[in-house]
Amino acid sequence: MSKNDSIPSDSSLDFPGKAAQLFTEMLRLQSEAARQLLDTILPEMLSSLTDEDSLSEWSEATAKIQQMWLEFNRRQAVPLSPIPFFADPSEWMKLMKVWYDQFPVVDPARQQKLWEEGIVLWENILDQYGLGPHGSHATTLEPEFPRKDRRFTDPAWSEHPAFALLHQTYLLLAERVQEMVDDVDGIAPQERDQLRFATRCVLDAMSPANYPLVNPAVLERTIETRGANLVKGMERLAIDLEKGQLTHTDRSQFELGKNVAATPGKVVHETDLYQVIQYSPTTDKVLSTPLVIFPPWINRFYILDLNPKKSFVRWAVEQGLTVFMVSWRSADESHAEVGWDDYIQAQLDVIDLVRERLDVPSVHTAGYCVAGTTLAATLAVLAARGASDKVASATFFTAQVDFENAGDLKVFIDDAQLEMVRQASSKGYLDGRYMAATFNLLRGADLIWNYVVNHYLMGEDYPAFDLLFWNSDVTNLPAKWHEAYLRDLYRDNLLVKPDALSGANTPIDLTRIKTPCYIQAGIEDHIAPPQSVFRMTTHLSGPVRFVLAGSGHIAGVINPPSVNKYQYWTSSEPAATLDDFRKKATETAGSWWPDWIEWLTELAPETVPARGKRKPGGRGDKAIEDAPGRYVQMR
Repeated sequence: MSKNDSIPSDSSLDFPGKAAQLFTEMLRLQSEAARQLLDTILPEMLSSLTDEDSLSEWSEATAKIQQMWLEFNRRQAVPLSPIPFFADPSEWMKLMKVWYDQFPVVDPARQQKLWEEGIVLWENILDQYGLGPHGSHATTLEPEFPRKDRRFTDPAWSEHPAFALLHQTYLLLAERVQEMVDDVDGIAPQERDQLRFATRCVLDAMSPANYPLVNPAVLERTIETRGANLVKGMERLAIDLEKGQLTHTDRSQFELGKNVAATPGKVVHETDLYQVIQYSPTTDKVLSTPLVIFPPWINRFYILDLNPKKSFVRWAVEQGLTVFMVSWRSADESHAEVGWDDYIQAQLDVIDLVRERLDVPSVHTAGYCVAGTTLAATLAVLAARGASDKVASATFFTAQVDFENAGDLKVFIDDAQLEMVRQASSKGYLDGRYMAATFNLLRGADLIWNYVVNHYLMGEDYPAFDLLFWNSDVTNLPAKWHEAYLRDLYRDNLLVKPDALSGANTPIDLTRIKTPCYIQAGIEDHIAPPQSVFRMTTHLSGPVRFVLAGSGHIAGVINPPSVNKYQYWTSSEPAATLDDFRKKATETAGSWWPDWIEWLTELAPETVPARGKRKPGGRGDKAIEDAPGRYVQMR
C-alpha cells in the first residue's frame, strides 16, 4: 500500500481526517490478513465449526452481536455521557496536527534504515521457524524474540510465525516512532511532552493485541466459545459506555464498612466539606500525640484502609496511635466556590479540633498526594502565624510542592487543556470520571487496553480486587479549586516562590517550615515522580527524613510489613538531588512503615491510657455515626 493509495492528496482534508482514513485502512488490512490466516494456519480449528450445532451457535452469537451493534450506533445520536471512558485515538491525533509536517518519518535515510531493520527482523524470526534464508539451521523449538512486551506473552503469539512477525513488527515500529518524537524540530519542551504522550496513546490503541481479528488468543477463544466471548464483551462495552467509565473489577464483591474501609471507629465531626473519623484503640495505652491523616480529595480516603491485612489505619492503631481520618465529600453544585483556601482552612480547623478534643498541645499530621501538597501550605501558614507548635510532625506520602518536573500530568495544563477542563466543569464541579480517565491514560496499556482485551474480547470474568474497587470509586472535584491547582501549581509552579500564593489570608513561604518532616516517595511513581517529590527537601528549613520506597504511587505507600514485599532506601547524609541521595542511601528489604513509626515515636514517646475521648463514642462522647460515615458513600 502506498501513501497515495491510502490517504487522498486533497489538501483540504485535515489531519484528523487523514488519520481516521489511515486507521480505517489499517483495520481493513488487518481484517483481510486475519481471514487469510484463518484459511491457512487454522484449518483444523475451522473444520470443527462445520457441524450443525456449532453453526447454530455461531449464527446466534453473530445475530446478537449485530443487534447490539445496531443498538449502539442508534444510541450515538443521543449523547450517552460526556465522559470519555478510555482513550480516543482520533482525539489525540488532533493534538499532533501542528507537528505532523515536521515529523521526520519522511527522511529517506531514516526510511531506508527502518526498512533494513525490518528485513533483518523478519529474516531472524523466520529463521527460527525454519522458514527464512537460514531456516535449515533452526535449532530451537522456543523462538527468542528481540523485543518483549507483556501484551504478547500468551503462547499463541509465538506458536505461528505470522503472529510472531505481526507483534514484533509492531513493537519495532512503535519503538522507532517514539524515537522520532525527539527529532521533531521547532517545538517547545511542553509541546514535545504532549507529542510524546499523544504518540504513546495512539500507539497503545493501535496494538494488534486490541483487535480480535489479529489477536491469536482472542481468535482461539472465539472459535472455542462459538463467539460467546464477543457477545459478552459487547454487552460489557454497552454497560461501560452507559456509565461513562471502564469497569476494572467485580464491584458486587465489596461493601464499604464490611470488607473495605472496615476499621472500627466513629465520625466525631462534620462540615459541608468533610467528616472527621476517629478510630477505636486496640491497645491499653496510646501515644499521647495523636495522628491526623489528610487523604487526597481526588480519591476516597479508604486507600489507607482497604482491608485488615493492607490497612495502614489499622496497623497504625495497633502501634498505639490515636488515628483521625478526614473523609472529604464528593463535590456537587454547592461546592462551586470551594477553592484551595477552603482546603487549607479545613486542615487548620481539623488540627485545632483534634487538639481540643483530646486536650493535647500538638498533633502528628500526614498528607497523601494533593492533600500533602496542601499540608505543606498549611504548615507554612502556621509558621507565618507563629503557631508551628500545633503540629509535632508532618508526614508526606508521594506529595509534591515543586512542580517543575512533575511528570506526565503536565501535558494536561496548557491553555487548551485548561479551557477543556473549564468547559467540562460548567456545573461548578469536574465529574470524577474525567480524572479517572486521565489517570488511566497515564498507563493506558495497563489500565485501559489490558482490560479491553481481557474483558471485552476474551470474555474473562472481572477479578474481585479491592484496589481496583477503590480506583473506580471516583469523586467529583470543585471546579474553582481544580483550575487553580492546575494553573498555579502545575503550570506556574508558584508554591515554591515565597509569598506568591496565600492560604487563609496568610502568605505562603515554605522556607519558614521548621516542623520535623518525613517525606516518602515511590521509585516507580508516574503521578508524583520521585525526583519531583525529593525537591521538597530543598525547600524546607526543618529536620527532614527522606525515604524512597519500592513500587509506585499506591503500592509504594500501601505496603504492610506482614507481606514482606519491596524495599526502601534511607540516608543520614545530606543530598542535593535524588541521584545524589541514591548513591549514598542504604537499601532495606520490606516495608518502610516500621522505619516511620520508629521516627514518629522518637519525636514524641509519651503514652497515656486509652480511655475517655480516646475511645470515640464512649460514655459522654456523642458520635455522629459509625465509620466509614456517609460522605464516603456519596456520589
